Amino acid sequence: MIVVMKTSASERDLQEVIARIEQFGFATRSIVGSERATVSVLGAPLPDSLQEALERMPGVEEVVRITKRYKLASREFHPDDTVIHVGDVAVGGNEVVVIAGPCSVESEAQIIQTAHAVKAAGASMLRGGAFKPRTSPYDFRGLGEEGLRLLAKARAETGLPIVTEVLSVADLDMVAEYADVLQIGARNTQNFLLLEAVGKTQKPVLLKRGMSTQIEEWLLAAEYIMAQGNEQVMLCERGIRTFETITRNTLDLSAVPVVKRLSHLPIIVDPSHGTGKWYLVPSMMLAAVASGADGLIVEVHPNPDHALSDGSQSLTFENFSAAMPKLARVAEAVGRTVRAPQMEMAAD
Repeated sequence: MIVVMKTSASERDLQEVIARIEQFGFATRSIVGSERATVSVLGAPLPDSLQEALERMPGVEEVVRITKRYKLASREFHPDDTVIHVGDVAVGGNEVVVIAGPCSVESEAQIIQTAHAVKAAGASMLRGGAFKPRTSPYDFRGLGEEGLRLLAKARAETGLPIVTEVLSVADLDMVAEYADVLQIGARNTQNFLLLEAVGKTQKPVLLKRGMSTQIEEWLLAAEYIMAQGNEQVMLCERGIRTFETITRNTLDLSAVPVVKRLSHLPIIVDPSHGTGKWYLVPSMMLAAVASGADGLIVEVHPNPDHALSDGSQSLTFENFSAAMPKLARVAEAVGRTVRAPQMEMAAD
């Protein structure tokens, strides 16, 4: 339920509406716009008596019931696109944000070299895993806090904000100390305790879609984070599991315009996990931008053949650099921009 205040409503009118809602035992979230304020009523079920009481209050224009199960993530609640600021990067604005880096942080030389290379090509943020959820317990599972320290060093050298995954509530404080954006991976999309915990950090969150997660379930996962007070949620389409075996996953680019219609949250596309094949990634980067994506997260490695994880879907520095000018042309065609390449050589 949304309470739309009149343009002439006073601050006292707004506070009295909030107080009345709380008397009924419901939480609220208010947005004060340039012309009017709105108040979202959080909780269920909402009695008819509450709606009737609110409609009679001074300063109330109308009371609208939201039929969707997700409220805060809904475009009905927040008609304007949300823009999330990470340092000097605005996710959800006119610029198509490119996040690039290796699947896993393997060494200081690897992550520093990659950070310089992706920045030189036009990336806005650096990705890299310090804690890796692997299908096999015998595969490389990350360097842990040492990987976080190396990411921080790469940020200090290049200025690129860090996007890295948090796997558990137990590791959250440590990861949040280093990360600029907390990533929730596909395996944790419906780990509700973790979602609530990151919702209390007030750090931007990149929420990946689960391998078999429906769009409504994905938006409800975002709602778990936002209900804790953290509205800085970026959604990430990373492919879903289907009957197809040629690609690692099926990249659902139709999810981009669907999410844009249903939600105000920015959406990022991951063509690396979405295809699992490095040679498909550049084409899917272009298609993602054409479909309306607000950004991309791409795996880039100095030597993919020797990567400790996901080498088959990682671009070389040269392939990533070659893809970026094409990306800029597609972005321009749809009325958006991509950050210009930086005149910087990759570190030795």
